[in-house]
Amino acid sequence: MSPYQKSIRKIITFLTLTFGLSIIFYSIIIKTGSIQTSGGLFTLALMWMPGVSGMITQLIFEKSLRGMGWKFGKAKYLLLGYLIPVIYSLVVYGITWLTGLGGVPNPAFIADIQKGFNVTGSATTLYVILYLLEMSTLGVVMGLLSGAGEEIGWRGLFVPELAKVTSFTKTTLISGVVWTVWHLPLILFADYSMPGIPKWFSVLMFTIMVLGINTVFSWLCLKSKSWWPAAIMHASHNLFVQSVFTPLTLQHKITPFIIDEFGVGLALAGIVLAVIFIRKGKDLGKQAA
Repeated sequence: MSPYQKSIRKIITFLTLTFGLSIIFYSIIIKTGSIQTSGGLFTLALMWMPGVSGMITQLIFEKSLRGMGWKFGKAKYLLLGYLIPVIYSLVVYGITWLTGLGGVPNPAFIADIQKGFNVTGSATTLYVILYLLEMSTLGVVMGLLSGAGEEIGWRGLFVPELAKVTSFTKTTLISGVVWTVWHLPLILFADYSMPGIPKWFSVLMFTIMVLGINTVFSWLCLKSKSWWPAAIMHASHNLFVQSVFTPLTLQHKITPFIIDEFGVGLALAGIVLAVIFIRKGKDLGKQAA
């Protein structure tokens, strides 16, 4: 078996296992209609299916888990993985707040923080800051629990094997399409979306965003030869978008169409990132070998 044939077979095996095992958890989540079913336990399990499938695939073909990017890699890639989502979130949400497309802060969000810390009045500002510091540190670390489940598979096996058989541009496009499709059942048949916007709009914006930011995930993975920077980026993105900036935003009628993973803001950010990182990744992939 040639190296090319081996990579193709590994990719097919990985995808078959990933989607086959994911069906178990899709069905449970879709039946209940919520990604928060059982406190999000089934969603967490679903997020680990790519990782589990990647490890099974590696064991089948290599008889070992070596070669999946277990080492952390250089610190600069880990730092980039953390900072890039912070930067594009600040830009998108900052523009949203400054233009009045959404307000800040959201009183309901502040009230939740007050309730959680049992504080009122002038002490609230201090505890909001403490909350944000906690989320930006411990929150990201906890986010690795779920993010690593996906990244061991997507960036530990799938992307590196794709890069052995095609160019960086095709690698990031193919992996981005697959990553998007893997999320679609949760968007179309459960509540993984923003309330108040059509499903078609959610799918379109989410697809553009994922295809865009996936160029960064793929670049980090291939440059560092590790899935850890991508896992940190995954955790950072989920944390800052879903648990900080979106709840911090006071929403008007148009706001859901702008913010979060299903709004035009992050979709446009994804396009900008794609332009930058496809150029940066031209030395990666099979054509660069």
